[in-house]
Amino acid sequence: MNRKAQITRTTKETDIKLVLNLDGGEADISTGIGFFDHMLNSFAVHGEFGLILNAKGDLQVDAHHTAEDVGIVLGKAFSEALGDKSGIVRYGSAFIPMDEALGFCAVDISGRPFLVFDAEFAGETVGELDTCLVEEFMRAFAFNAGITLHLRCEYGKNDHHKIEAMFKALAYAMKAATRINAGGVVSTKGVL
Repeated sequence: MNRKAQITRTTKETDIKLVLNLDGGEADISTGIGFFDHMLNSFAVHGEFGLILNAKGDLQVDAHHTAEDVGIVLGKAFSEALGDKSGIVRYGSAFIPMDEALGFCAVDISGRPFLVFDAEFAGETVGELDTCLVEEFMRAFAFNAGITLHLRCEYGKNDHHKIEAMFKALAYAMKAATRINAGGVVSTKGVL
């Protein structure tokens, strides 16, 4: 089973090259946004996904286009790597603590894109990443992956910890949902 995808996407705002292997491999991430790189690396490491990502964006404007477009490309890569979604568990969820913060994620690889995002941040930025872009990234990821994604920060004080707990919760939920099962498509319809 080939659970890999390679995607290149070039627009007037971003140039992104991404290689994804659902069954593991190297994590090498460069977006020009240090904190975002840290979050994506955490996602790859904790999800046990091989992820090579090089993104160049119009950071002289701000980080919005880069964060959203990386979400688009990563979502498309998951969709492509999963194919018809046969042979996967489909559902996954995780609570992840990060010091005083607790993140929660539940995912359904359903083909029905939806995002519920429930988190509030005290500051406008962490490093060079606007905190409002976490939701934009997650929306782009969920809609392009074709997944139902619920993300929540249960509580916390430090924005870095809150965001990292949510990215790690996403990693563990996606790792669980993309695990190989013993059969075909997990749906009463027979297709997703």
